[in-house]
Amino acid sequence: MIFQVLNFLGLNCLGLNFRGLITRGLIATLLAFSASAAFGQEAISPAERAHTVLVLGDSLSAAHNLAEKDGWVALMADRLAQNLPAKNGKPKWDVINASISGETTSGGLSRLPELLAVHQPGWVLIELGANDGLRGLPLPLIRQNLQKLIELSTQAGANVVLLGIMLPPNYGPAYATPFAAMYQQLAEKNHHPLVPFLLKNVATNPKLMQEDGLHPTAEGELPVLANVWAIVAPLWGGLPAGK
Repeated sequence: MIFQVLNFLGLNCLGLNFRGLITRGLIATLLAFSASAAFGQEAISPAERAHTVLVLGDSLSAAHNLAEKDGWVALMADRLAQNLPAKNGKPKWDVINASISGETTSGGLSRLPELLAVHQPGWVLIELGANDGLRGLPLPLIRQNLQKLIELSTQAGANVVLLGIMLPPNYGPAYATPFAAMYQQLAEKNHHPLVPFLLKNVATNPKLMQEDGLHPTAEGELPVLANVWAIVAPLWGGLPAGK
């Protein structure tokens, strides 16, 4: 498809041997342009794209049993607006929360292409795998799906931040330990930033967890945001983790 576009522009890729000269950035741009056109979307500017964040997650990012404004994604959007406002020609931050309660890595794979085409994010925060793990799905399948999510995002020209998940202790170390390690391994393999454990300092504090023991309370969403902010703040403007 890429070379068809280039040929249309008058570049005979095969005859002039341009294949080896096409950069990754050009390929990503053309893919994003083609995908956006397919969904009837106009391409946004590079500056707007750099300030567009897509969060692809499950109930941990969907403010489960809470008002949407109390979830960590909405809190992050508020913090970005306050600390990195649109000024000096820079666009405002646009945070799209595409998280759905009960979502799995397979479900995320089915939705991600359209989300990338419609929103054209410069950043994709991937928080999936918990429901796969709770269902005891094979780890190779979960890893494969997460890898595909990463690849789809990067091929569309987005930067990826992976959000790590851990399973409750009752799942046993034989399954839970390699499950948790999978996120670190994927982050290292793909050279992407990682939030080691989304619910750090939250999951082990009953006062910050809902009665189901799986989801944070409104009070617990604040330290969840702190876990994410510590990683993304330096990427998005060098702000101190607590600001």
